[in-house]
Amino acid sequence: MKKRVASAVFAVAVACGVIAAVSPTTPAAASPPPPQLEFANPASQALYGTAYREALDNLLRTNTIGYDPKYGKSGLLDPATGLVRAGGGYDQPWTRDASINSWNATSLLAPALAKNTLWAVVDKDADGALRVQQDDQQWDQVVWASAAWHHYLVTGDGGFLENAYRTTANTLTIREHATTAGFNATYGLFTGPSFFNDGIAGYPAPPADATESVSTGSSPWPGVASGMYLSTNEVYYAAYVNAANMAEKLRRPGAEIAGYRTKATALKTAINRNFWNARTGLYDYQLLADGSRGAYQEGTGLAFALLFGIANPAQARSIVAHAQEMPWGMPDTFPNWDRYSDAQPGRHNAIVWPLVQGLWAKALAGQGDQNAFASETARLAKLADDNSGFWEIYNGHTGVVDGGYQRLGDTVKFHWGSEPDQTWSATAFLDMIHTGLFGLTFTDRGLTFAPGLAAGWGDVTLRNLSYRNANLTISLRGAGTKVSSFTIDGKPAPGNAVPATLSGSHTVAITLTGAAAGDRDGDHVPDAADRCAD
Repeated sequence: MKKRVASAVFAVAVACGVIAAVSPTTPAAASPPPPQLEFANPASQALYGTAYREALDNLLRTNTIGYDPKYGKSGLLDPATGLVRAGGGYDQPWTRDASINSWNATSLLAPALAKNTLWAVVDKDADGALRVQQDDQQWDQVVWASAAWHHYLVTGDGGFLENAYRTTANTLTIREHATTAGFNATYGLFTGPSFFNDGIAGYPAPPADATESVSTGSSPWPGVASGMYLSTNEVYYAAYVNAANMAEKLRRPGAEIAGYRTKATALKTAINRNFWNARTGLYDYQLLADGSRGAYQEGTGLAFALLFGIANPAQARSIVAHAQEMPWGMPDTFPNWDRYSDAQPGRHNAIVWPLVQGLWAKALAGQGDQNAFASETARLAKLADDNSGFWEIYNGHTGVVDGGYQRLGDTVKFHWGSEPDQTWSATAFLDMIHTGLFGLTFTDRGLTFAPGLAAGWGDVTLRNLSYRNANLTISLRGAGTKVSSFTIDGKPAPGNAVPATLSGSHTVAITLTGAAAGDRDGDHVPDAADRCAD
């Protein structure tokens, strides 16, 4: 991948609210200051507060680049607004990166930037119909639909939603009829590589072989191209659900809405029929075209099963109980394939990508497993702190920056680099704070809260958080997940929610009662009074 060379014109973009993105034809405009995370506990501030600032800087300064007309094929980009690139080593927005980064954080923190970035990975067909760009990694492009629906929920932008629905509908139609990474009617599943595993190191043998002889990439391998993978089918399920949500909001014909919901239901059934493994208590990673299954663990696949509601409550409890993590977090795929080892981990195998950690932490928070969520969040904060920023990949055993091993050309087990300033690593941490710690959930009617403050982290305040037309200061007091008091500007608010119509500056104060047990960290100090970062 080519590394971006900073131009003289676009030297700095959105320096955390101090310097705005500038183009040759657009005058500088003041940007709102970024949010501030403040822990009363100095140790928590040093770890989580520092990581939060670094993550903001990564997204809003390092990886915000200027407008480039080459990304304007959709005809919907705003030339006065920049874009979010994939990271310090990758200068493109890319479909899955643009989608994950918008979903994780950009739609909330910089809505115009997220909107431009989402449109930067959309183009038009010969008849002018909008579609997600048809590049050589098309198998999971429908993840864009979930990011687009989330963007609408955050912003309430109806004009965006209309174009997003057209893009989603057209893209789903393309994928349903594709001969490569298309639909396998025999199994009722979509084929093609797993969610972001574009390298063959992410696959066991078969479909790979011991020497990775066919290709460095995953899609040229016939067994991968015709195979079916858990995470990819889950993003298709979510795309159908969110296409239906979009259509319903836009008051499309009932048959159109029902069509998407029917396809979603059928795909959910097929996923559970073909991937759930009662013996392991987890979903399998792969199903090959010949019907052979691979009882391996896929981090994003397990996270999506929880996040998208594919797993029923019993399955969800089983996943949380049986999923295996490495010392430094949830791995991509697990365990080591035969051709890799702890000493030489595969680039997409038993190794830690913060992207996966973030999705897994979001899923854990959604399941109410606060201790596990807090542990995953602490790991990523420490990875960033110990390695001077958010890198692409880390060794799951040592926590050091490590790009893993994979074939390169005629070389077997080439040791790849891990790129610096990886955007989705930073936005993963931002999402841990927003979605996990503060429990932010966006609906069409407003912003709801289901916070989870770990015992010993101490009271925490998030200042200057913009939500639609409101500027919020949100404070959490106590510990646990049970809310005993929720007020806006000192007055009780029903449903622990901020209405979408709120405007101006407001203070949201949330008091938590502590866990039912009262002392989860076993230091003989009740959670509600615990101020020790154990």
